[in-house]
Amino acid sequence: MKTLSTILAASLFAAFSATAMADDSVVQDGYVFEQNQLLPTGVRAEVGTTGYGGALLWTANPYVGLALGYNGGDISWSDDVSVNGTKYDLDMDNKLAYLNAEIRPWGASNNMWAQGLYMAAGVGYLDSEYGLKSQAGSGTIEIDDQPTNFTSVNGKVSYDNDIAPYVGLGFAPKFNKNWGVFGEVGAYYTGNPQAKLTGVGGTLADQALLAEHERNIEQDDEYEWLPVGKVGVSFHW
Repeated sequence: MKTLSTILAASLFAAFSATAMADDSVVQDGYVFEQNQLLPTGVRAEVGTTGYGGALLWTANPYVGLALGYNGGDISWSDDVSVNGTKYDLDMDNKLAYLNAEIRPWGASNNMWAQGLYMAAGVGYLDSEYGLKSQAGSGTIEIDDQPTNFTSVNGKVSYDNDIAPYVGLGFAPKFNKNWGVFGEVGAYYTGNPQAKLTGVGGTLADQALLAEHERNIEQDDEYEWLPVGKVGVSFHW
């Protein structure tokens, strides 16, 4: 997978460089790119499933741009995440750096809404950890839809130092020359994460069930893709 990611990153850089060199200077509707001038043309702040952060933006022409960004921070969800049928409190410790090419098929359109549509492709460097915690309380912890005698199940799911290809779709309308908003959904192909779960209490059969639950997380195709959803505001100059 790392070889695929390296090839994709090189291809994106080559495509962007070729586009930039095709026109020594492109100036249209606030888009500016000059050969050998690699200064950013904008910034954005963002928040979503991979944390909160921001990105520097480059615009080669109305159709092609780059985003170099970082998302991080802790985000917690209470009793709202189901993993293989087991409900957990989720504590997300995000660390993600990314480089995306953004392709706008209608980038030169006079229609603000059409101009804002884009496709994103790139790579990300992930070093994220998701803490999982399930408490029996007055109920019963179920694993793979089977009741257990565990009083609690704790653990983590982690993506350690992974380079992952990314694809996504976005919408980033500009309301004037300088300000805009954006939303984007996509997914990183990470392969399966590493999982480590520990149950408190429970029988030997419960422990065996928990071990199978852990293996499912590490082997199930469902967890090979890390979904992304984020929104934010952008400023352009």
